Amino acid sequence: MWYNNILETIGNTPLVKLNQLTKEIRGTVLAKIETTNPGNSIKDRMAIKMIADAEAAGLLKPGGTIIEGTSGNTGMGLAIAAVIKGYKCIFTTTDKQSKEKIDALRAFGAEVIVCPTNVEPEDPRSYYSVSSRLEREVPNAWKPNQYDNLSNTQAHYEQTGPEIWEQTEGKITHLVVGVGTGGTISGAGKYLKEKNPAINVWGIDSYGSVFKKYKETGVFDKNEIYPYITEGIGEDFLPKNVDFGVIDHFEKVSDKDAALMTREIARKEGIFAGNSAGAAIAGLLQMGHLLKEEDVVVVIFHDHGSRYMGKMYNEDWLRERGFLKDEKLTAERILKRRGTQEMITVDGEQSVMEAFNTMKTLHISQIPVTQQGMVVGKVTEADILHALLENPGTKSGKVIDIMTAPFPFVDRNTSINKLSALINKDNNAVLVEDTSGRLEIITQYDIINAISG
Repeated sequence: MWYNNILETIGNTPLVKLNQLTKEIRGTVLAKIETTNPGNSIKDRMAIKMIADAEAAGLLKPGGTIIEGTSGNTGMGLAIAAVIKGYKCIFTTTDKQSKEKIDALRAFGAEVIVCPTNVEPEDPRSYYSVSSRLEREVPNAWKPNQYDNLSNTQAHYEQTGPEIWEQTEGKITHLVVGVGTGGTISGAGKYLKEKNPAINVWGIDSYGSVFKKYKETGVFDKNEIYPYITEGIGEDFLPKNVDFGVIDHFEKVSDKDAALMTREIARKEGIFAGNSAGAAIAGLLQMGHLLKEEDVVVVIFHDHGSRYMGKMYNEDWLRERGFLKDEKLTAERILKRRGTQEMITVDGEQSVMEAFNTMKTLHISQIPVTQQGMVVGKVTEADILHALLENPGTKSGKVIDIMTAPFPFVDRNTSINKLSALINKDNNAVLVEDTSGRLEIITQYDIINAISG
């Protein structure tokens, strides 16, 4: 048996029991692994449904251009369908999205326009507004509008819900889904509740999103809105695809818990899933006390971990945000091992010989150069030697005239791998700012001493 094209492989994704992450809670927890779709995400389902419905309605015509605001996954589904069906694609996305997602869209020939995250949806710079403007300007264009296009919900009512019901033999008691556009949870949840009204549908939300408060109070509170890192869930507006009547409860999950749990899924279950899966499992564990032994919980794993290699699966990225603290050496731990030392500097107006005498007296080979209390450069023994060889009179000149670029500045959570990469023949030290704003220097010697100690 074969398929006529890649679109026919969408759906019928496996349901896999989780064993390690959920062993402390009661019930059976099953993950719906949507990464087996051709675009490696659940969004393939609604992308092809939206296109099919638009074609049937005459909204998308041959040779047309699909224009959409997307965090990456919907764009991937649309782009794959466009390749098969002969459409062009222009996508707008936010600068919050991972580089891997953007590169993947471009791999399928799509044009991608990156817009700022921290603006209101109505702002002309937002990825919603830019996509709407392009739809008006580009001839023969169609905008799916995944947030308000109810074909999104219908796709999951027709496909995802029935699959889950059949795969669990009707035993499912809880559906747990990260909520972004709302199509997955609303469509699958509606189908499952029609089969058994007692099924609980739990939505996972992010701090900085409006969903949870709106569900509980009916109030759209703009004070709930602030920037967050978690990708694929939460919104700062109310998409039409979010059916609050289907969703029984929203659980908020922090950026840190979502990011770290994303990694744990790979390490403890061998499943390479994306950020929203981490949020969903973290949220489920927060609600674990509500479960009983006989419960059967299905959690949607929306997309693939390969789209988060520069973020949730990157230890330096996690450390820079204070999410990861482990036994690996960081700038902070190196400084603690060394102990506090006063950082020696030389003023840029001092003479070259004064700088050299300071270095000789203190047995150091390099020294940061300051001007009005700010680090503006560095001078090394090699810099002084080269300057004197070119012009012996330089010894009475100013340090600022022979200094080179300052040592790199790093965060206290920077890993030893990154520190080592920054220290080379041009930079034999880095500068670190402590919590009080005081600068400290880490040299090659400090790193060697920390490793050997």
